[in-house]
Amino acid sequence: MEQKLQYIVDKIGELNIQINEKQAEQFFRYYELLVEWNGFMNLTGITDFEEVVCKHFVDSLSIISTKDMSTVDNLIDIGTGAGFPGIPLKIVRPDLKITLVDSLNKRINFLNEVITRLNLKEISTVHSRIEDFGKNKEYREKFDFVTARAVAHLSVLSEYLLPISKVGGKCICMKGSNVEEELDTGKNAIKILGGKINCIDQFELPESDISRNIIVLDKIKNTSAKFPRKAGIPSKEPLK
Repeated sequence: MEQKLQYIVDKIGELNIQINEKQAEQFFRYYELLVEWNGFMNLTGITDFEEVVCKHFVDSLSIISTKDMSTVDNLIDIGTGAGFPGIPLKIVRPDLKITLVDSLNKRINFLNEVITRLNLKEISTVHSRIEDFGKNKEYREKFDFVTARAVAHLSVLSEYLLPISKVGGKCICMKGSNVEEELDTGKNAIKILGGKINCIDQFELPESDISRNIIVLDKIKNTSAKFPRKAGIPSKEPLK
C-alpha cells in the first residue's frame, strides 16, 4: 500500500500540486470504493489503479494547474458521474464549498458513501436533471466556478453551465483532444446564454500522449430566464 500511496503523491506532484499523507490515503480509499461499487453498477470503464490515478485523479486536478483558483469560494460539478472532477478537487482543496449534481440516483448514493468514508466536509450532492437544476432559484446564477468533464457538446454544455454561473464567474469545460468543431458551432450559443470564450488550455497528461483541452467561459451577463429549456431539449435541439 505504501508504494501505491507514493505513486499517488508522485503523479499528482507532476502537476506541481503537493499533497500530504492523509490526502494520499483519501485518494486510495476513493479508488477502492470506486472499484468496489463498479462491481455492481457502471461508474467507470477504467479500474486499473495506475490508470485511475492518471486518467481520473490527475486529469480532474488539471484544472488547478491551469487556472488560478485562489479566490474561488464555491464550485459546482455538473454531471459528475463517479465524482470527477469534484471529489479530487475537494481532497486537494478542502476549503472549497463543492456541490455535485447528477441525474442518476445510484451514482448519488455512491458519492454520498465516498463523502462519508473520506470524511469530507462542505460538499453536498443533488439528484437532478441539470435542466431542472438550472431553473431552481436556489442555485441559478449562484456559483463562482462551474465545471463539467466529458458531459456534452459545447453548444449543449453551455446551456447547462452558464445559467448557474454567477455574472463574473467561470465555466470550466473539460474536453478531449478535438475541440475545433465544437468551438466553431458553440460560439453563438455561448453568446446567447450570456457568456464568452476566455481561453482554451491544451495540455497532455503527465508521462502520456493523452491530449486534453480545458475551455474556459466567462459569464459576462445574466442568462435569459427561458434557459435552460425543458429536460432533453438542449441535447435534441442545440442552440445555433
